[in-house]
Amino acid sequence: MIKEKNYKITTIPSFIDMHVHFREPGFEYKETIETGIKAARAGGFLGVCTMPNTNPVADNVKVIKEILSKAKKYHFDIYPVAAVTKNLNSGELVNFKELKQAGAIAFSNDGLPILDKDVFLEALKSEELILSHCEDETNEINWQIELFERVIKSGFCPRLHFCHVSKKESVELIRKAKRKGLKNLSAETAPHYFTFTKNDIDNTGTFKMNPPLGDEADKRAIMDGLFDNTIDVIATDHAPHSNAEKLSPYSEAPNGITGLETAFSLSYELLGLDKTLEKLAYNPRKILKIHNTKMIKAALDEQWLVAPTLFKTKCKVSPYKGMKLKGRIIYEQ
Repeated sequence: MIKEKNYKITTIPSFIDMHVHFREPGFEYKETIETGIKAARAGGFLGVCTMPNTNPVADNVKVIKEILSKAKKYHFDIYPVAAVTKNLNSGELVNFKELKQAGAIAFSNDGLPILDKDVFLEALKSEELILSHCEDETNEINWQIELFERVIKSGFCPRLHFCHVSKKESVELIRKAKRKGLKNLSAETAPHYFTFTKNDIDNTGTFKMNPPLGDEADKRAIMDGLFDNTIDVIATDHAPHSNAEKLSPYSEAPNGITGLETAFSLSYELLGLDKTLEKLAYNPRKILKIHNTKMIKAALDEQWLVAPTLFKTKCKVSPYKGMKLKGRIIYEQ
């Protein structure tokens, strides 16, 4: 519990994270809904979108309702993201209407992106929010924007959001599309892409994520994209694993790092308060079409040292370990 000390406390809107992995059901040894919620609250996030790569996959009403039921138990707003295709790895689209009625906020195939262009085209025609988790990032963004335009010309109103943008060329493609006037097209990045480059990678999995860290030009492009609003949202892509998994040799370790408890400070130091609230609070609400007016408290001048052993998430391995950050969330649990 962090107590209010003798520094100025500012009340600000709470954050919404459009991209987290709480691992439950199926991978509770990495994270649970309970520990994920604790980490989110510690970071100022009072609402999160959970990805569907659980076991069983969140491609059916039962799993969506189970997630919502557990979130309700902890008085926390989870906005479940359902799969686009059955079991994430098939070409069979889910029942969008049924899952939306059950409580799904959006649809994504997460780390198993849709590479079949016909399937992706039909998903866009659903007019539901599609969160595109590109792995071959720039190439996929390129052809997905082309399909997005085609669907619009066919008389539909598609909604497409690009997850974890990390490369200079990707930012340029999205900027060009927005300047053409395409509506309902948005993008996010994560703090690690404007904080680190591939030169920071060590011999463990601490810095291993997908898309991988880029070079200095990529990092600069991400910053520029945030400032000129090419990139609408900062999401964490909070993807915890066990400590042993993340400390394995780089080639053997799984992709994914934690981010909920450091995202605000990293964003605030780069962007300042107004721009940070735009990326963490206002734009996510707008894209998701949700009304969440919960407030939190922050000590904007407080400096603190990142100590992962004190994290609320189960994963205590973090690339931010030892960094001195400014701006701290004040929370009670």
